[in-house]
Amino acid sequence: MDKTFVSRRFFTFGALAGVSVTAACGNGVGGSGAAMIDARVDSALAEMYRRYPNTQSLADKANGMLVMPLVTEAGFGLGGAYGRGALRVGGVTVDYYSATQVSGGLQIGAQQYAHVLFFMTEDALTDFRRSPGWAAGGDLEYVISDKGDGLSADTTTALAPVLAAVFGRAGIKAGATLQGTKYTRIIP
Repeated sequence: MDKTFVSRRFFTFGALAGVSVTAACGNGVGGSGAAMIDARVDSALAEMYRRYPNTQSLADKANGMLVMPLVTEAGFGLGGAYGRGALRVGGVTVDYYSATQVSGGLQIGAQQYAHVLFFMTEDALTDFRRSPGWAAGGDLEYVISDKGDGLSADTTTALAPVLAAVFGRAGIKAGATLQGTKYTRIIP
């Protein structure tokens, strides 16, 4: 009988400790992370539409848009980049994603920028959403030049399944490419 009492006491103590530890772990559900990302996404889209009005027509034609309002990139020999954003379908946020990139080579500096991926076909959007971690490759077409000075959408880019706009650069690192960037679904 004494063993049962100790077992119940141990079980009760363990259960209460487990609940306390679990409650202390923040998984982001119910937090303000999603609201902050959505506010930044709205701001980035407003800035893109203001500076590059033709992107509005791309957005209207796109099946979905992944908006990364702030990506920070730094490198000194080895480099990396990280940012968080939202996937919008029909103007509504459906998922949240992080973008990570690792690079190596002759590089030095840091910069921040925003980028938007326009999924122009339903297949491209479906492939992106179904993949456990989608990586941007060489088939990505850029509609805003590396200097950020204009929009270039022609018949070649109009037929591409995924278009990219990189804008709002600040920092002292030359160029911003999305090649090799991995996008992963997150819970903010």
